[in-house]
Amino acid sequence: MSGKHRIIFHLDMNSFYASVEQAHDPSLKGKAIAIAGNPKERRGILVTCSYEARAKGVYTTMSVWEAKRKCPELILLPPNFEIYRIASKAMFEILRSYTHLVEPVSIDEGYMDVTELDMNNDAIGFAKSIQDRILRELDLPSSIGIAPNKFLAKTASNIKKPMGITVLRKRQVNEILWPLPVIDMHGIGESTARKLESIGIKSIGDLANANPNLLKEKLGKNGVRLLNRANGIDNRAVDPESIYDTKSVGNSTTLPYDESNIEELEKVFVRLSKKVAARLDAKNLAGRSITIHIRDANWKNKTKSKTLTSRLYKEQEIYQLALELFNASWNGDPIRLLGVTVNNVYDKGESVEQLSIFNFEEHAKEEPILKLVEQLQGKFGEDSIKRGMKVKKKPSLESKTSFSKDFLDDHND
Repeated sequence: MSGKHRIIFHLDMNSFYASVEQAHDPSLKGKAIAIAGNPKERRGILVTCSYEARAKGVYTTMSVWEAKRKCPELILLPPNFEIYRIASKAMFEILRSYTHLVEPVSIDEGYMDVTELDMNNDAIGFAKSIQDRILRELDLPSSIGIAPNKFLAKTASNIKKPMGITVLRKRQVNEILWPLPVIDMHGIGESTARKLESIGIKSIGDLANANPNLLKEKLGKNGVRLLNRANGIDNRAVDPESIYDTKSVGNSTTLPYDESNIEELEKVFVRLSKKVAARLDAKNLAGRSITIHIRDANWKNKTKSKTLTSRLYKEQEIYQLALELFNASWNGDPIRLLGVTVNNVYDKGESVEQLSIFNFEEHAKEEPILKLVEQLQGKFGEDSIKRGMKVKKKPSLESKTSFSKDFLDDHND
């Protein structure tokens, strides 16, 4: 790679929570383990699982009972938020020891702009040295994508896991990305994929060669942005001041049986609204829109949203709006799952609190994590997990000791 062009790394920790548990307790290495909010709750879901578990057909978001059916020897663990934060902080400090141009995007992934670093024209070797150092000092595996921009680097890091290093050049986009279904492209979810399919766009190649005006009409500015990404174009800078922020707060529940009694469904919305309001209050947040999620007995999913002119955070208002959306969209079919999410959240106070990636409750990658926090608080008390937990001692980054030993030294005094 020429020094005249940007060189961006995207580092993604592999099966992060499970890997941290194995680093903390070496007796778990080589075993099928999974993290679940309440390991004894059959309806609970897996937040993540080790690669040994994945080899047995277990995957993230699978229910506990199904995971145990597929892999009877699966070891189920509750989440340990403090050690995940410690590991995350240690990982980012390692990255920042090479350059200040590090942008965290979640607790276990981030970008590095290494363009100006002296790598002896060997970006792959340099990435391997970072990967090896994280494994040696923290006992944690990672994958790194190398590309001329953030989108391609993120895409590259997903190609080979665990412990992969992948280079993705712009000239390779039509060969590697274009044949893939559009849903496989980073930044496109099921809803956007359906909209694209409605106008005949099924592959990333279709998107790359689509009419920009049609995309803008269908998806607004995001349509043009996705068109550029499909062509390997992404001019975003790596921003060291950026922090991964909570964009939504929600809660969902799978009903014990298919329900069509409106009074019972209203009770579910009461419970969901109460939980969402409590989470917003705990973080001093309010939102600008609300979304409900419905899954019927035939596993058909439907969402309904409403944008507001006033801030939303009160329990009764959340409930009334959620029920209004539900009544406007429900056709009477039995319901399997309901969810309520307040979106576009922001700090209610006059001074905006900067949310740290290490305050895990505010920086979970997926909504199930918040559910796990709530379950832990319900079992062990509201004070069992707090925001901004202070760590007595940072793990040593330069020593040859493993992360698990550092952790044990830190908490057994």
